[in-house]
Amino acid sequence: MLICLGVAMAVLQSEPEILNGRERLFRIGEVAFAVVFLVEYLARLWIAAENPRYGPGWRGVVRYVISFPALVDLLALSSLFMTLLGGEGVVLRLFRLSRMLMLARLGRFSTAIGAIVYAVKSRRYELIMSLAIAVMLLLVSSTLLFIIEGPGQAEDFGSIPRAMWWSIATLTTVGYGDAYPITAIGKVVAGLTAVTGIGLIAMPTGILAAAFSDAIQMQRKVREEKDAKTDA
Repeated sequence: MLICLGVAMAVLQSEPEILNGRERLFRIGEVAFAVVFLVEYLARLWIAAENPRYGPGWRGVVRYVISFPALVDLLALSSLFMTLLGGEGVVLRLFRLSRMLMLARLGRFSTAIGAIVYAVKSRRYELIMSLAIAVMLLLVSSTLLFIIEGPGQAEDFGSIPRAMWWSIATLTTVGYGDAYPITAIGKVVAGLTAVTGIGLIAMPTGILAAAFSDAIQMQRKVREEKDAKTDA
């Protein structure tokens, strides 16, 4: 709850109409969140040596400090204290936005986020393959439109990198309409690219859907086993 409230406060602070006249209230909230999360971080440091995962003594504390969750906590915590310095510089705004990293801490408290991580991890090879196919289609469509439309529309298709913007918008089925082919051959290629994009989006969607189903079934099985042990 505190993490969600802290992130919500950071979002609301970006709206001048909400912030103006309430600077003192938001400042008190920032100090309160900073103190609470600092105490929690120090408590985690204190008990890190008792965790078998990190090992005993000061080496266990060091292992915890350099672990990814602890680094995320430290960055989010430092951003909270940096915002107390005041001012509206670019660096300070960056630190304000880095408070959104606190959302990553929800992963250790949420079984839903754990299921998402498990789903992505278990299907990582299939997802990498679909990403590789997407990159190949992107390069092929960009190259074809560069060859076909480049001479007539140099601003939009004058190079392969320029044509990539059109390919990305088409393959993802967004279709902004700011760049489009005008030749007959270019339109045929664009139509094929658009149809291919539908299958390209459906591929990782189906992979993740199957992975989420497996993760949910696994969590349900674990809960049932725990309930059975408790009843016994």
